[in-house]
Amino acid sequence: MTTVAIDFGTSNTVVSVVSNDTRVPESLRIEPIAHTFSQRLKDGNTITIPVIPSLVYIRSHGDWVLGKPVQERRLDLKKEQQDRLFKAFKRELVADFQSPPRLIDGIAYTPEMVCEGFLKALWHHLKQKDIHPTRGIFTVPVEAFERYLDWFRDLGPKLGLQDLQIVDESTAAALGYAVARPGSLVLVIDFGGGTLDLSIVRTSVSTPGSRTLKAEVIAKSGAYLGGEDIDRWIVEDYLRRQGLTQTALQKMAWQALLSIAEKAKIKLSQVDNAQEQWLDEETFTAYAITLTRNQFEELLEEQQFLEQLRQNLDEVLACALNRGISKNDLEKVLLTGGSSLIPAVQQLVLSYFGRQKVALHKPFEAVCHGALYLSRLAKIEDYLRHSYVLRLWNPQIQGYIYHPLFETGIKYPCQRPDPLVLQVANANQREIRLDIGELATLSQAEVIYDAQGRLSNSELHHQQNFRSLEAGHQQVCIAKLDPPGEQGTDRILAYFEVNQQRVLLATVHDLLTNQTLAHRVEVAKLE
Repeated sequence: MTTVAIDFGTSNTVVSVVSNDTRVPESLRIEPIAHTFSQRLKDGNTITIPVIPSLVYIRSHGDWVLGKPVQERRLDLKKEQQDRLFKAFKRELVADFQSPPRLIDGIAYTPEMVCEGFLKALWHHLKQKDIHPTRGIFTVPVEAFERYLDWFRDLGPKLGLQDLQIVDESTAAALGYAVARPGSLVLVIDFGGGTLDLSIVRTSVSTPGSRTLKAEVIAKSGAYLGGEDIDRWIVEDYLRRQGLTQTALQKMAWQALLSIAEKAKIKLSQVDNAQEQWLDEETFTAYAITLTRNQFEELLEEQQFLEQLRQNLDEVLACALNRGISKNDLEKVLLTGGSSLIPAVQQLVLSYFGRQKVALHKPFEAVCHGALYLSRLAKIEDYLRHSYVLRLWNPQIQGYIYHPLFETGIKYPCQRPDPLVLQVANANQREIRLDIGELATLSQAEVIYDAQGRLSNSELHHQQNFRSLEAGHQQVCIAKLDPPGEQGTDRILAYFEVNQQRVLLATVHDLLTNQTLAHRVEVAKLE
């Protein structure tokens, strides 16, 4: 059996296998789609890491270019070629408001199609290297919502995989940093192109006397924030200083500016000054982004980037403290993801925990390598990351209300101690449908400038975000009523539980007929 682990990232993708010679994980250098990233270690040595840029260019249907060749060419693409270039498509996969499908040669390309096509093309390159996976391990962010996980599960058969496993990136990172001693307690900060994920993970043995490890996720926190946002902020700041707006640019110029902003950002992880230029050959307009590290860090503060990181650190530590674990109990703090290379991020984390606890020498490979260690785990114990709620329409307030079912941090399997008492919403209603979903708190910075371009206000706003568990936001029918229900009268009792397989079950009792209408029926799959 050949096992391949894939860390499919918003900006970069890493593929790893277990070496036949050393029996340890190694990252695959897949030519010609991978490029090497060089990182200088604390001891002065430099290591090179093969990564695949998560980029796609569609020449024609069935003829896709991905990775390094696209990265090298994207600044040279003509205006009519720009629509054939796709980036950050993984992030759009689960966006609430997706842009319309892109029409190319009469075919409408959605984020799902591009993500699937990227991984299928990657699979083709693996087979050209005489690697034929029968088992695949995919890593996903801690903040991944359930429909994102469903998409990955459906992908397995399309890739011809006999076995597909999904693990959250933070748990994998702990193993990738070789934290394998039973009883180890670590904080993983995974800061990539699209998400910030934090997890406190503890390792232990599966049974007394066993040598097989399991990983227990103690606390989690995260946000939809990453390197893609930083690139956009750099460009917006540059345009503001030039007296321009995005609407004044052609799409090609905007994408090119994002590209050179990313290059400047990467340079500022190594040097104090960066300048990147681009010439629009159609309009003969030259653009030059010049940025110092101090200016870059001021921009991050203005956009509440570092404040968001601070808040998530406080949140995950507070969650752990509620379970009797303090910051001093952490053995290691592990940084992964490209955004973790930003000096301001590293300095903030070092100030929180001290230099001796922080490890940051495997920003790109820890997650993928750790995923391959899963075969040594008896199981991964987890806790519900999101709050699951029942959304109901309240005609009196002309708005939705939420009945909590299970709160964040509850270990499953679990049962809701009290039933929900529900009424029908309309007269003569013959069935009761439930809209069950995840409720998460998302944060977004609002930055306001005055007429002179000076920062006048910067606030971090928090809002609740409901995401239905069902595809297409379809409600689930859990009870058919005979006789029909009457408004204003309590009609059913609904009991909820989550089983070992993370399936949400419901038992429904009719108060009018004193009958059980449903017994432990599956309402939604949570994993």
